[in-house]
Amino acid sequence: MDDVARRPGCPKRMVFGPCGGVREQGGCEVAEHRCVFLDAPAPPWAGPPPGAPPPPPPGSLLDRARTRPVVLTDLTVVPFDRASVRRVVGVLGPVSDGLLAGEHAGRPDLPPTLLAAEVREAGGRPWTTLTCRDRNRVVLEQELAGLAAVGVDAVLCATGDARGPGVRPGVTQVFDLDGPRLAALASAAGLPVAVPESPAAPPVHLRPARVATKERAGARVCVLNHVRTPAQVAAFVAAARAAGATLPFVAAVAVYTDERSARVLQRFPGLQVDDAAIGRVLAAPDPRAAGIAAAVEEARALVAVPGVVGVNLSGLASGGGEDDGARVKAAVAERIREDTR
Repeated sequence: MDDVARRPGCPKRMVFGPCGGVREQGGCEVAEHRCVFLDAPAPPWAGPPPGAPPPPPPGSLLDRARTRPVVLTDLTVVPFDRASVRRVVGVLGPVSDGLLAGEHAGRPDLPPTLLAAEVREAGGRPWTTLTCRDRNRVVLEQELAGLAAVGVDAVLCATGDARGPGVRPGVTQVFDLDGPRLAALASAAGLPVAVPESPAAPPVHLRPARVATKERAGARVCVLNHVRTPAQVAAFVAAARAAGATLPFVAAVAVYTDERSARVLQRFPGLQVDDAAIGRVLAAPDPRAAGIAAAVEEARALVAVPGVVGVNLSGLASGGGEDDGARVKAAVAERIREDTR
């Protein structure tokens, strides 16, 4: 796919766009103009078809998803702090089928391969996000080789958010590749490939077909971003099936228990949360208990959607720091898993 043309005007130099950060009115995440993919679909995937996927590792999330709903939990840790990784994994690892290490636009962190090794050493099953913002193709290939050597359960291949304002100003943003082309590289390296998609981001009508494109590039599971209702997830999964996608979906559950953790979810472009539910949680006599209950209720509704094999517990969960957030997400995960015993 090296000879495909990038879409003129896309600051992320995407071919198979749009990215997941398109703003509600169709604005580019990065620049002051309309997203260049809004009115014209991306080209069809023309790369070599992926080989037959290897069976998922025994005990991995995709292996367990064959028999019960699974829980993928966001791993939120103190940047560059290996002790924080061990503490948080110690809380979340025993109740999660996978731990999703993100790559944040607002702060750097440990290299993906090193972070994955730390998670595995602490007893967790790492799902590692790899993005194209800060790495050229050579470095992406190096990271994929490292992740394969570590033995991650999956690599989530994303184009990546633009760097946050004021974070390493003047440093180049690379975007040699976009998410689907990175997925193809990861699949060729023998890694289980996950991909994200944002059902609520414009152009909504083109996004189901993007899932099928990513599957043709090598994706084996799609992790959805937040939407307001389970009915939106059901409609999106059905539309993706109609567009040719056959892979399973993991749907996002918003986890928040206070003002700070709720507002973080509300301000990201490309996702939606239930503002009325947030209002009820924050107004409750015990917002912590109410937030946990709301997350469990959302998870139960999502795993009932055909095609959804599990949920991603997503968000800070608590404004009280990474350790407290881990305790909140663990409480949600434990209650979800009780439902499936």
